[in-house]
Amino acid sequence: MATILVVEDEPRIARLVSDYLSQAGFRAVEAHDGPAAIDAYSAHRPDLLVIDLGLPGMDGLDVIRAIRLRSDVPIIILSARSEETDRVVGLELGADDYVVKPFGPKELVARVRALLRRMESLGPEEVFRIGPVEVDVPRMRVSVDGSEIDLTPTEFQLVATLAAQPGRVFTRGQLLDAVRGISFESYERAVDAHVKNIRRKFGSKPRQPQFILTVHGVGYKFAEVGS
Repeated sequence: MATILVVEDEPRIARLVSDYLSQAGFRAVEAHDGPAAIDAYSAHRPDLLVIDLGLPGMDGLDVIRAIRLRSDVPIIILSARSEETDRVVGLELGADDYVVKPFGPKELVARVRALLRRMESLGPEEVFRIGPVEVDVPRMRVSVDGSEIDLTPTEFQLVATLAAQPGRVFTRGQLLDAVRGISFESYERAVDAHVKNIRRKFGSKPRQPQFILTVHGVGYKFAEVGS
């Protein structure tokens, strides 16, 4: 049974989310402020987090920063902040999905399931290599020159999708479709935010990306060996 940590300062919303998750077969654990969220994460080691941003004691973005220093656990932001800037910042910090309040509890549960499913099965290919990059699908590992790169589940799926077909150009819409669970109503800036994170982790310079290349006006492709 997967454990979901629900971080929400409004008890009514926290209870609503927890009840729906419990009915769906998950174990729900609640925290109602930022410091309590950090403690609950350490105590329960949840399989996924659902977190509000407007938390007392410690902002939700700071909680995400702190957790990302120690774990790549899947994170879904659940927030009333609907501005594009907030979404981009949340995604760049490593969140995997962003749900805006008011929300449908059934839709939230569906996103939780989709994100956990992505961690279990990412494709039939086991291990493939493109130059110095190795992608190990069953273990959800990516390494460059033998050094493992820590990626979130969404970041891994994007790398695996692109690297499986080097040189093929993917539109942002195609990448959104490939990364099941990212349901941003065709919110294509989400892909840009994740690619920015991946490039940083790969050690690419902002103006000289090494592996994931931008195809202006279209989308992205993974560099072919020797390109």
